[in-house]
Amino acid sequence: MSPVSVTYWGISGYVIFWVFFALALGLFLRRMYQLWRYLSLGRGEGGFGHMARRLLNTAVSVLGQWCQLKNLTTKDRASIGHVFMAWGFFIYIPFYLLFIIIGGGFGLSETMENTSLFFYYAWVMDIVAPFIILGALWGIIRRYIVKPSRLEGEQTIEAMVILVTVFIHPMTHLFKEATGIALGYPPVGLGTSLPPISAALSQFFAGASTSSVQMANIGFFWAHWGFVLFVLVFIAYSRYLHMVASIFNVLLQSPPPKGALRPIDLETAETFGVSKITDFTRKQLLDLYSCVVCGRCQDACPAYASGKPLNPKKVIQDLKEHLLAVGPGLLSGKAEAAANPGESLIGEVVTEDEIWACTTCYACQQVCPVANEHIDKVIDLRRNLVMEQASIPETAEGALRSIEDRGHPWRGTTLTRTDWTEGLGIKTLAEDSDIDILFWVGCTGALEDRSIKVSQAVAKLLKLAGIRFGILGAEESCCGEPARRLGNEYLFQIQAEKNIELLKSYNVKRIVTACPHCFNTLKNEYPQLGGEFEVIHHTDFIAQLLKQGKLRIIKGIDGAVTYHDPCYLGRYNDIYQPPRQIIRSIPDMRMVEMERNRNNSFCCGGGGGHMWLEERIGRRINELRTEQAMETEAQIVVTACPFCLQMFDDGIKAKAAEEQLRVMDIAELVAQSAVYHPYSV
Repeated sequence: MSPVSVTYWGISGYVIFWVFFALALGLFLRRMYQLWRYLSLGRGEGGFGHMARRLLNTAVSVLGQWCQLKNLTTKDRASIGHVFMAWGFFIYIPFYLLFIIIGGGFGLSETMENTSLFFYYAWVMDIVAPFIILGALWGIIRRYIVKPSRLEGEQTIEAMVILVTVFIHPMTHLFKEATGIALGYPPVGLGTSLPPISAALSQFFAGASTSSVQMANIGFFWAHWGFVLFVLVFIAYSRYLHMVASIFNVLLQSPPPKGALRPIDLETAETFGVSKITDFTRKQLLDLYSCVVCGRCQDACPAYASGKPLNPKKVIQDLKEHLLAVGPGLLSGKAEAAANPGESLIGEVVTEDEIWACTTCYACQQVCPVANEHIDKVIDLRRNLVMEQASIPETAEGALRSIEDRGHPWRGTTLTRTDWTEGLGIKTLAEDSDIDILFWVGCTGALEDRSIKVSQAVAKLLKLAGIRFGILGAEESCCGEPARRLGNEYLFQIQAEKNIELLKSYNVKRIVTACPHCFNTLKNEYPQLGGEFEVIHHTDFIAQLLKQGKLRIIKGIDGAVTYHDPCYLGRYNDIYQPPRQIIRSIPDMRMVEMERNRNNSFCCGGGGGHMWLEERIGRRINELRTEQAMETEAQIVVTACPFCLQMFDDGIKAKAAEEQLRVMDIAELVAQSAVYHPYSV
């Protein structure tokens, strides 16, 4: 078949092309402007610093698809299909801009299509197209045949339309190119070797007449371009919206440290927390647009797994539906709309049971591919309940009242802050402030019977290593973490400011603590209020002492152990290796990992104030985690958090598994493994 000139209905085709493009672009921009105005209903947050770092992170997460690839460690094979589709479309979009929009449309302007750039780009798109097709097929199989639990109820028409358009898109491109090659259109004649897939498909048209191939070519062009314009419009009205919103969501996500909650300026705040959609920040509302309803947060959530009403995916979607429902009325400026913006946010859109079910374990945010921040929304809702409505579960209220009255949340204890030190010869800073390290014991480490043994083990190790340390003793007061996670920001800031002043008065520089919750608060949240200290978790510090030879282990406990990653040590602060290095340095001990470990670890159930909240609905989270530990057939489950220690202790008793499993803190494990200081013998 001899080459012929490219034509797609001549001038009439040119007019149709631009009219439909303008119409689609107009519909897209109109909807995006509307969505932007809904975002403007939220509170402003001020500037976003470190833009260069943000841009680099966004490029890695979005263009590099780390947002998906990070989930491969959790055996989430769906990520592969998404990566194929995303990388493919990242390549397709510049092609449309260069050769369709700027070039005037396929065949409508031949100038750019007769270049070597067109030839090489056609090659790349030819190779990419099958990967997009495979990604779409994989998505269809995963959603409609395999049907993982996180996608239950998501087999919607909208989801199918998205996957079908993704599938047809590269198919029409390949056949458009194949018929073009059969007609002798570019890239024919621009290089020595034609794009292989399109060239192979062109053989199907080898025996057909020129006119019939031309008609097929025209049909495939308009079908392809029609799907492009359809997707452009559909993006703004469907889950496709995440393609645009998630880029900005990643760019504007909360800066490090990830373990810090957003503070409230108590002197200027007009309201505390969130009671209506306009109380959220614009970034929090942007989260709602970014959600693709993949359900990864649902799979990771311990509250959902244990039968609680909380589902992070549903919370985000319910808030989005609420925003879209009340947005038009709020923008209209009508007084009645502003005063009564639809259904109540707390109680109807998000129930109180959902709000109090969250353990703030960070698992939902860890796996979210579009950088949604679920926890700060839950905490803001709690803040309103506690600080505005005076509504809080009774047991949690008792813990907060105890912090106010006694400086700690453990109401029933008769112990003092120094009872655990009896016979250990430990001085307080009031007695001797010439120290290298302050051992921040924490409320649980000083006042809870089981955790006292951990504090004693830490102190023993510090002494054996020759560390000059002291404690605050009676002067130590709750760091405020339970108050902040339970929604009482006012009480948190009172505690924090009091402690910061005390620490500065003793010129404290370095702090070691055995509690990840204290660790995270002192390290990541006290700087918000002017408290800058070097804070080290005891797993990190013990690992350093072993590495430096200041501590040595001469024997171990024979048997298998498994390690539980505390949420506030692992996901919040990325401390995974030091505890494992310690365990592996102990002779005669075999370590086995639970299926859910490291950043995929399953919460013990004690975070987010749940040490003082009753689990009234569903199964107990600590029992689920205990069962996961028992599956390893280890004799000891090791952890590095007093909350986890207590939760496992209760879980083991509930499962009547005391004879086959016991729980130890890593400091206890090291202290019982015949540790000695090499210079003391």
